[in-house]
Amino acid sequence: MSVLESDKVFLGASGRPEYVHLPFANRHGLITGATGTGKTVSLQIMAEGFSAAGVPVFCADVKGDVAGLGVAGESKDFLHKRAATIGFTDDYRFEAFPVVFWDLFGREGHPVRTTVSEMGPLLLARLLNLTDAQEGVLVIAFALADDEGLLLLDLKDLQALLAHVGERAKELSTAYGHVSRASVGAVQRKLLMLAEQGAEEFFGEPALEITELMRTDRNGRGMINILAASTLMQSPRLYATFLLWLLSELFEDLPEVGDPEKPRLVFFFDEAHLLFDDAPQALLDKVEQVVKLIRSKGVAVFFVTQNPLDVPDEVLSQLGNRVQHALRAYTPREVRAVKAAAETFRPNPDFEAFDVITELGVGEALVSTLEDKGVPSVVQRTLIRPPSSRIGTLEPRERSDLMAASPIGPLYDKGVDRVSAFEVLQARVEARAAIAEDAAAARGANEGSVGDLLGDLLGTNTPRGERLTDTQRIARSVTRTVANQVIGGAAAEIGRSLGGTTGSRIGRAIVRGVLGGILRR
Repeated sequence: MSVLESDKVFLGASGRPEYVHLPFANRHGLITGATGTGKTVSLQIMAEGFSAAGVPVFCADVKGDVAGLGVAGESKDFLHKRAATIGFTDDYRFEAFPVVFWDLFGREGHPVRTTVSEMGPLLLARLLNLTDAQEGVLVIAFALADDEGLLLLDLKDLQALLAHVGERAKELSTAYGHVSRASVGAVQRKLLMLAEQGAEEFFGEPALEITELMRTDRNGRGMINILAASTLMQSPRLYATFLLWLLSELFEDLPEVGDPEKPRLVFFFDEAHLLFDDAPQALLDKVEQVVKLIRSKGVAVFFVTQNPLDVPDEVLSQLGNRVQHALRAYTPREVRAVKAAAETFRPNPDFEAFDVITELGVGEALVSTLEDKGVPSVVQRTLIRPPSSRIGTLEPRERSDLMAASPIGPLYDKGVDRVSAFEVLQARVEARAAIAEDAAAARGANEGSVGDLLGDLLGTNTPRGERLTDTQRIARSVTRTVANQVIGGAAAEIGRSLGGTTGSRIGRAIVRGVLGGILRR
């Protein structure tokens, strides 16, 4: 007897088959459990089920083992035994699923890029861990870019813009608010640190089109988009910011569809605690808003994390489909986590959820999903079904072969660097420098021509020790005579007006100073 149904994703069996119902999948979900209890396999079988139903999937591959979705699984006794135990024998077969590999650094997948302007100042401030004052400078920089038509595409565009803002700090403070050069410098330093972590690969063009994540293959199966995150996890802030950006883009770009028969895209957010750790309230509010409203766009979000306490209550209350693997209760915090997890389920009179959570074995979970009219099912202790794809990682050759066959490569593998803020601001600086150089050269030419003429005439250009020509001696004598008559007369008048010996000394000083300036050698 088949346990597969067209409008459901088969999870496993308790005393009955357990499913995620496609019409209610976009009410979001949660997969939790301690390390090694089977969270990744639960994610894997859900991805398989959604793909088989024609629903595209996006998920992060933190440890490298989600990539096994791209190749068929291998026949093993424990897999067949689990399939027989849950009545899955008739439908169980090994198969590969259509996958597309992505990588922010472009190493283990096609490059994922976005532009600085699409990221926006709020998420960038979160990514850079800026203070309020530094975030204010960033907001002013974005506003100036909009007003002056400067495209912000990559990191060097933003760095050039901030340098420009620093140069015009006094002027901009009047129009946009206070601009502190110290804050500009602090943001620049953090951008430099971000660049050293490899973020230069993330910002640029061609930017990812969200529709690329919503493809189906020729057989109608949803493409499974796998983000290589093993290296990315070394920059957890970049990882969390990227995933939040992706959710925000989906929310902003997709049209309203209400409650569809099945999701348009299912988004698995692995290591979800990274999104919420030390996040400012403004960012948490944005996450809550997106999670609440994105379901009407036909997008389902499943958070995957070790502890349900990692997710804020405002978000947790929006997650209707729950798969809870084993938790341990050795410390007070772990006891609180188990209690919190147990209390989120609709009670089952046959057992205490709190006790069962600590007793679950690998591959077991408490499952509660939304059923008819969106009502949560009574929690059931469930054996999770075995996956059809490989459990584990891919060989480098296997990954390369899958990437070579991908239709995405020609669109995104090669970057584009078009004219943007960096080039425009650099051209402005070069133009100003050229104008200043030409002006200085013109002034020097004019001054040199007049000075050279007088110097040649009066002999002031003649090196010391050389004899003056007759013409130069005559010119100098005439100059002295004229200067004495004109300037000396004026000086004498000044002396008489001042009177006495002091006036005479001042008059003689004026004559010496003027004549010395004319005849200095």
